[in-house]
Amino acid sequence: MFPRLPPATKALLIITVATFGLQLLFKSGMYVFELWPLQGRFYDYSFRPWQLLTYGFLHGGFFHLFFNMLVLFMFGAPLEQVWGSKRFTWYYLLCIIGAGLCHLAVDYWLAKGATRAIGASGGVLGLVLGYAMIFPRQKVMVFPIPAMIPARVAAALFGIFALFAGVSGTMPGVAHFAHLGGMLTGWLLICYWRRPPASKGGGKSRPHLRSM
Repeated sequence: MFPRLPPATKALLIITVATFGLQLLFKSGMYVFELWPLQGRFYDYSFRPWQLLTYGFLHGGFFHLFFNMLVLFMFGAPLEQVWGSKRFTWYYLLCIIGAGLCHLAVDYWLAKGATRAIGASGGVLGLVLGYAMIFPRQKVMVFPIPAMIPARVAAALFGIFALFAGVSGTMPGVAHFAHLGGMLTGWLLICYWRRPPASKGGGKSRPHLRSM
């Protein structure tokens, strides 16, 4: 099945797994690519603009990597087949950047100032949101629910849980607002792409994307 993956999804999987291998080999040398807070300097590290992208290819352990790549595999391929490789790649990377910006903003607002972030969760949850908007009635399996549920319900559950956990402080080691930022970025992008182009002479025009 792996050779049948669309090229961008396959490339993102390979790059992320390879980056995790580099983390295992050069752990301290990879800290500069993590997303560091805006406030001050910590040890020898501080925020740099490139971290808004590079943090999304780093992971905190095997299971962190496995579950994110599983979601990328499941939801990335069908979206790339609909959008094409270029649009899909931009969508995924912008969701990672949007998730990072949301994390930095909330971290700064709460004046924590010592919370760095890694992981592709913001990007892959953007994919979940995108899949739910393009294939809203398609059934998916969400652990630990023992039944298939519509994609739009699954995306809503992910969003509600991330919001609840972020506000309540549940699972403090997880950047829940980054997850929300990735989903919000994905929603804004799809809404932008769906805008009907300006028509000449008052004629009707079709949206760029259509839910199935």
